[in-house]
Amino acid sequence: MATIKLTVDRIQPGLHIRLPLKWNEHPFLLNSFKIKDQEQVEMIRHLGVKFVYFNSEQSEVSPLPANQPQVEVKKDDTLELEAQKLWQEKQKRIEKLSAYRRRVIQCEKEFERSLARMRSVMTKIRNRPAAAVDEAKQLIDDIVEKLMCDDNVTLHLMNGKNEFEDIYFHSLNVAVIAMMIGRAKGYSAEQLKALSFAALFHDMGKIKIPTAILRKQLPLTEPESNYLKLHTKYGLDMANQIDDFPESAKRVIAQHHEMRDGSGYPKGLKGDDIDELAQVIIVANAFDNLCHTPVPSEQKIPYTALSHLYKNCKHLYKEENLNILIKFMGVFPPGTVVQLSNNMVGLVISVNASHLLFPNVLVYDPSVPRTQAPIIDLASKDLKIVNAIHPSKLPEKIREYLNPRSRISYFFDSDE
Repeated sequence: MATIKLTVDRIQPGLHIRLPLKWNEHPFLLNSFKIKDQEQVEMIRHLGVKFVYFNSEQSEVSPLPANQPQVEVKKDDTLELEAQKLWQEKQKRIEKLSAYRRRVIQCEKEFERSLARMRSVMTKIRNRPAAAVDEAKQLIDDIVEKLMCDDNVTLHLMNGKNEFEDIYFHSLNVAVIAMMIGRAKGYSAEQLKALSFAALFHDMGKIKIPTAILRKQLPLTEPESNYLKLHTKYGLDMANQIDDFPESAKRVIAQHHEMRDGSGYPKGLKGDDIDELAQVIIVANAFDNLCHTPVPSEQKIPYTALSHLYKNCKHLYKEENLNILIKFMGVFPPGTVVQLSNNMVGLVISVNASHLLFPNVLVYDPSVPRTQAPIIDLASKDLKIVNAIHPSKLPEKIREYLNPRSRISYFFDSDE
């Protein structure tokens, strides 16, 4: 964006400016902002800077005329106290940010552990199915206990490392998303455990489908598509051979591609003839599949995946479940690159269930190292998201900084 160098004697409220300082050299939250009052004007002058960068497109007023009489910066105690107050507020934000980053790191560790446990389950499902079921139940107990213990649940964007472990990522993703829907529906802990167990195993029949079909990066031929559809039958066959495999999970394995209008498979079930748990998992499965189809040209970013489901697929899913998915993901789900009302670009990294319309956004600021990049809680700012940006449209330096994931995975923690 075009900016003009402006001496500080010409600044006034309503101008959008960028300070020529590092982020830790001034008390304001961001380097770029719109001056809101005369106090901020005085504070900027108090910093001792000789000039700022002015952005005309985002400003509500023009700069004051040139050659203004030099205004002596007041060195009074009031201004100094105000500066100290701003520094204290900023320090609190920095500490809150550090605590948030620590929680994210802890959450990523838990996600990686859960993924490793999921990998172990799928490895054992053929030869040691009873052990696989026991491991899955323990994994679910641990996740559900965490989910149920706190009202303030945050859905985090995870940094998945291996794009080829599709079945593990996908199954865990669907389980997490399904659990969030089930929790919003008021499911008990036992219902959530049944739901998430079914989600973890919903696609297990795919281990009998050739990898060449599962990872094919072109649209499937009709015979290949028909072969892929057999995974519901294969999964059910496997489940029927495992002692004490829950009947509720068998129904989900058989029905997770059925649609409310009867256009699904394998039986073309309609409406509430489809199992209740299956109807929750169908929505979660559809969202994750839109984000991670193997055909690159068909992949959607989370924002467009949700929009697609809402605009084009309402008739396919139970409306309550789709509405809950959209509600707790937010209009701009984690993983979405967004433009803010101050023209800054950021990455939505988490949605707090208590503040659904105001996600946490990691903001691109070239003057700040990525590891210290501001994370703005939009609930506490006068900024808002104005639109989503496809990652491919980003300049290389911004894409490297924000690191939008090709593999979108989610996990949650409770805000302790």
